Amino acid sequence: MDERIKKYERIIMGIDPGTNIMGYAILGIKGKTPEMVVCGVIKLSKFESHYKRLHRIFERVSQLTDEYLPDELAIEAPFYGKNVQSMLKLGRAQGVAMAAVLCRDIPITEYAPLAIKQAVTGNGAASKEQVACMLKHILKMADSDMPDFLDATDALAAALTHYYESCKPKLEKGASSWAAFLARNPERIAPRRNKPETEK
Repeated sequence: MDERIKKYERIIMGIDPGTNIMGYAILGIKGKTPEMVVCGVIKLSKFESHYKRLHRIFERVSQLTDEYLPDELAIEAPFYGKNVQSMLKLGRAQGVAMAAVLCRDIPITEYAPLAIKQAVTGNGAASKEQVACMLKHILKMADSDMPDFLDATDALAAALTHYYESCKPKLEKGASSWAAFLARNPERIAPRRNKPETEK
């Protein structure tokens, strides 16, 4: 176990799947404050065989899981491009990374690239550089903490997106909207403050 994670109440791992470079990140949550613990990449280009790359992904993600003991995994869903073969390889890489954490009974949530960019920057069309810049601001990261590869910050963005999504109030089961929820739970509506006489 990495000593840096002991102070956190919750650990989220983020992964940006790739067949040449795979980004990973560990986000620690203390109270309501998210902090970057570590982020980096798994370099795969040195392996000529696609299957050896898959083996390396499984091996390294398993090591990261055992070292940082994440409570959840947030992983970026593959982007559907025109190259079917590339999509197939990327899907395999994502599946192997997921299998590594599923072996340790860790829940997984997938996020589309557009949803991650929207959550972090407020713009679903933001560039990778803009995402990295916003992460640096939100998480108060020093220049020395910024990784060399944008795949790593993409993984960190996936983890932060999951933190944001998990903090949103959940609708009660059976309620199709907030209006329906409030209609069924009138006691949860804050009473209106009576205006002072001078405000009438």
